[in-house]
Formats: sequence, structure tokens, C-alpha cells
Amino acid sequence: MDVDVPCPSIEQVEFYLEKWDGLENYHLQEDALNKLFFELCPMNTDVIGVLLKASTLNDFYSTNIFSIYPVAKHICALDIDSRLKAGDVTLVRDIQYVTIGDTLKNFYSFASKYCSHHNPLDYPIYDSYVDEVLRYFRNRDNFSDFQDADLKDYVKFKGILIDFRAFYSLDKYNLKQIDQYVWQLGKDYFPKNYGKKKQMKI
Repeated sequence: MDVDVPCPSIEQVEFYLEKWDGLENYHLQEDALNKLFFELCPMNTDVIGVLLKASTLNDFYSTNIFSIYPVAKHICALDIDSRLKAGDVTLVRDIQYVTIGDTLKNFYSFASKYCSHHNPLDYPIYDSYVDEVLRYFRNRDNFSDFQDADLKDYVKFKGILIDFRAFYSLDKYNLKQIDQYVWQLGKDYFPKNYGKKKQMKI
């Protein structure tokens, strides 16, 4: 793919963080989610509260979960509150696999978002845009030697993002800020072209 993405730098991060602050729709969605996750339903022991959070997240982020109740029930059964607070990264894996009917579903991106909205500093969000950016800079600058599949393993994914931050001397930024920067970069330079990519493989 012939894309020339600007090298990660403090100037670049600042540019995108400022841009993020100007995106009213994202801001208001984020504020609504913060109110829901931090004030109205901070715990995960009541299925109604979890259902509210999971449904809103699914809607705002278009995570395409068509049957949200089994997901909420699954989250409730895991008893996750102390693990969330501790920043236990293995929790994402426990949340992501849900049996709906008799099919095991993998809601990886949703699980990372659900954890991130409870504890944004410990749980960066996995997203297809972030995936594209990390693979691009690995191939270009060798900041890490991960395999593509490692990005789908949350524990490894978080480590890769930390390696990315260290390699480009961006340690002054927390993972939430790195997340916002990388996501917007991906949106700008790797617009949705999943259909095209699939066709190219044929």
C-alpha cells in the first residue's frame, strides 16, 4: 500500500489531540459514556446497568453485536469489578468470548472498549484503525517484531502499544492519549477499505 504516514512525534500527537478536542460528536458521545460508566452505573454486578452500558457502547461504536443481552449476562457472571480496577489485562479475553445460542462469538474490540471505559489508562482500545497503524510502522521502522495475529491477543496488543510509545519517545502521553492519536491517524491514512482488501487477496 503506497501511503506515507508522518513519523510519530510529540508534534504529531499534539496535533491529533487538539483535533480530537474539536470533534464535538466524539466529545459528547465520550461525555455520555463517562457519565454512564463512572457515575450512573460504575459497577458490573447488576445486569440492568451492564445492559445499559453494553447497549450504548455497541450503538455509539457500531460494534455490531446483534444480541446484547447474552453479552451483558456474561459480563455480570464474570464478577469483574476488582479486576477492572487493578487493570488486569487478561480480563479482555474473558469478556470477548461469548456463547450466543450455540455459537461462540468473539467480540474482541467491544471487550477492549468495555474495559477501557471503566479504566481508560490501563486499557487501550483495540480497533481496526489502530491495527493498521501499528502494522504500518512495524513494517516501516521495525519498532517491534510482533506478528499480525499478536494484535488480536490483548495482552500482547497492550505491550505493542507501549513499545510503540517508547520507540518514538512519546512517554509523556498516557495510553488513552496514544490511543486517540493512533486511532485518528488510522482514520486519516487508512480509510475503510475492507472490501477492497478482500478482493485483492483473491
